[in-house]
Amino acid sequence: MIPIYILIIIGIAVGALTGITGSSGVLIVVPALSYLGLSFEQSIGSSLLVDVITTLSVVFVYFKHENVDLKISMILGIGAIVGAQIGSAIAFITPEEGLESVFTIFTAYMAYVSFKRSRNPKLNIKRMNLKTASYVVAPILSLLIGIVTGTLGASGGIMFIAVMMLLFSIDVKRMIGTATLAMLLSAISGATAYSFAGKVDMIASLTIGITALISGYFFARLANKMRPSTIYIFLGSVFVITSISELFRII
Repeated sequence: MIPIYILIIIGIAVGALTGITGSSGVLIVVPALSYLGLSFEQSIGSSLLVDVITTLSVVFVYFKHENVDLKISMILGIGAIVGAQIGSAIAFITPEEGLESVFTIFTAYMAYVSFKRSRNPKLNIKRMNLKTASYVVAPILSLLIGIVTGTLGASGGIMFIAVMMLLFSIDVKRMIGTATLAMLLSAISGATAYSFAGKVDMIASLTIGITALISGYFFARLANKMRPSTIYIFLGSVFVITSISELFRII
């Protein structure tokens, strides 16, 4: 039995991560729960359910501040829903090394982009034609993100942000809110698959999730008051941590 206070501490950290950057709590939840005795599959499934609970309050705050692009969220989310089911189905037969290697390189590059934009947050804030990018490239990338969701438990918050940074270059706060809604759809799909497989620790998920739901609300409010340059620095730092953690897993 994992002590409740440990789960609460994890939940506060997850709420901060999701509320400020719009990224999945997988970087905290999976390593923590694995260390505390859960199997890797249970940790992934529990992390996905935590993401479902946490993102509800975060999405609400970003909606309230009009920092969610519904059209882009749906374009990204639908592809991720399908991809998460595919990823969940092949989770136990697909080698993780290849996906992790690509993900590590990708996040390292996005760390560079984030820090670069922290110097000039308005750099290239000009949306591309949706017919040129969203309807063609974004759904394909979101499908791949969904597959990663199903296999590695990352609901795609950081990856959705990366896709938008590459394709749309919208304001960072709106980008985070949009990514969080897309992540919610992806997490629901992945969590459902793992729940049916009996690979979710409900007590751990609910304790961490409810705590993160509350802390995420306040951190999301804080994020909406932060300067874009500060958010980019925080986001870049998360990308760096992600790259390093994935590199160590590969090694």
